[in-house]
Amino acid sequence: MSIDLPAARGSLIPDRPLDGLTWLRVGGPADWLFQPADDADLEGFLAALDPAVPVFPIGVGSNLIVRDGGIRGVVIRLGRGFNGIEAEGDIVTAGAAALDSQVARRAADAGLDLTFLRTIPGSIGGAVRMNAGCYGSYVADHLIDAEAVTRDGRRLTLTPTDLRFAYRHAELPEGAVITRARFRAEPGDPDALHAKMADQLARRDASQPTKERSAGSTFRNPAGFSSTGREDDTHELKAWSLIDAAGLRGHSWGGAQMSEKHPNFLINTGGATAAELEALGELVRRRVLEESGHELQWEVIRIGDPAPEEAAAPA
Repeated sequence: MSIDLPAARGSLIPDRPLDGLTWLRVGGPADWLFQPADDADLEGFLAALDPAVPVFPIGVGSNLIVRDGGIRGVVIRLGRGFNGIEAEGDIVTAGAAALDSQVARRAADAGLDLTFLRTIPGSIGGAVRMNAGCYGSYVADHLIDAEAVTRDGRRLTLTPTDLRFAYRHAELPEGAVITRARFRAEPGDPDALHAKMADQLARRDASQPTKERSAGSTFRNPAGFSSTGREDDTHELKAWSLIDAAGLRGHSWGGAQMSEKHPNFLINTGGATAAELEALGELVRRRVLEESGHELQWEVIRIGDPAPEEAAAPA
């Protein structure tokens, strides 16, 4: 795709392969990868970019399958200049590129409890966009507001009301890029908070394939949720149990596999293509629907074009 791009102070790379920027290590090239130098660079670039050119923001690619044909348009990835973390009073301000785990640790150092972020893979921008949550706490419970730059280069401040949080979802203007977020946190003893996070990590590592190439939970739990996006904990039906009951624990296709350790984790065992990962996921959805009547919904985001020629999907 030929794109006439405006000038920028940050990095602009054509035909940039994206497999190295996702946890699953798959994906074709972006027409352009833009890493802005700072807020002003991002705002000016988007304001001058042809409105017909699509943009897609990515974080650290922890919840993403980029298809083998790559992404048309401009992929925007925030880095230095967008990863600061500050704590003042009961408020933690974090750049969108700051890792969730690092924000949790820095907050704990300041005696503030954002421990739910510790085991969530990814960065703050993605956490806001997905209303990330763990251990009964969600971004929606703590967010004061988020700053974003719109597709036409305007800066916005978005409140939880604006974002209309739901389960694993926030509503954002098309093409908007989150740049930072402010959270309110309860006070706590730093040593106790760090001990709590160590326990969370141990429990996660005992039940999930954290040493494998995965993108976290592949499918959403088919449970009920409140209007604020909080999972109904009284509903015990879980995606992993449906996958297990369908006999798909450890099932593989090419280099893709449903984890033996946790069957709701889709993993790249080495050399998998995006097509193989997505095809295995679709096979799981079909089999679970046939066996249980429940239609699993993807939690992993899939983006981009398929390769011109891809292997047939498993039956």
